[in-house]
Amino acid sequence: MTGQSRPIWDFEDVGDFWKRASTPAIAPVIAIPTTAGTGSEVGRAAVITDEASHVKKIIIHPKMLPALVICDPALTLGLPPHITAATGMDALAHNLEAYCAPGFHPLADGIALEGMRLLHDWLPVAVREGSNLVARAHLMAAASMGAVAFQKGLGAIHALSHPIGAVLDSHHGLTNGVVMPYVLAFNRRAIEDKMERVGRYLGLEGRGVDGVLQWVLALRKEIGIPHSVAALGMSHAHADRFSRMAAADPCAAGNPVQIGEPELRAMYEAALDGRVEGAAAPS
Repeated sequence: MTGQSRPIWDFEDVGDFWKRASTPAIAPVIAIPTTAGTGSEVGRAAVITDEASHVKKIIIHPKMLPALVICDPALTLGLPPHITAATGMDALAHNLEAYCAPGFHPLADGIALEGMRLLHDWLPVAVREGSNLVARAHLMAAASMGAVAFQKGLGAIHALSHPIGAVLDSHHGLTNGVVMPYVLAFNRRAIEDKMERVGRYLGLEGRGVDGVLQWVLALRKEIGIPHSVAALGMSHAHADRFSRMAAADPCAAGNPVQIGEPELRAMYEAALDGRVEGAAAPS
């Protein structure tokens, strides 16, 4: 915003609003990530909460892409386990949703698959052994990979997560991790083949959507991610409002199954009740 004369909301990711910015006034960005989750260091956008409307909005401009990135995993050594877990689930959500997004982008798909493998192998280690620099390095790589891959698109995980975070102030990565299995179950018919490939690549015991669901549920239990959005402060009274907000979220359009308010509400209700279709809830 340095040197800009218009309010930040004028640059929201709607149409060509980014052209409203004074390009010469945008300062070069040097990005030094201190968590391994968002992958913002390789993106040209920011997510800002409008505190007046309690809506998360995407602000975008090509010159927001960092000119220089310093990814040093040593800067994440001080993260406590619960933040390591939550940011790691954010990275997983980015890679997983990018892979599930419709459209043809084999480069993004390959990056997303390898990002998921790194998280499969190293996220539990980093949560359990916070001083393990090798694990931290792999998580930092996976976070950057997820943000590169999601140029292909995101989906209902993020569409559901944004209203909860904006209104209830829940951690974004944690919220993504909580809603993840409910979205996978909902998208089952459109992603079965892709999840079959994920299962083979990660060496999961199960295959297809069920195999990936069982892995995600077990991972969440191991690293301390809650099973229901009720743990984030959401109640059934929020469902109508959040469903409207989620349907208007730009990420909703990237879901592999077309969704609107009714479908998003159904996913919210399942996430409130802890009902994951086709998979047993963790004991």
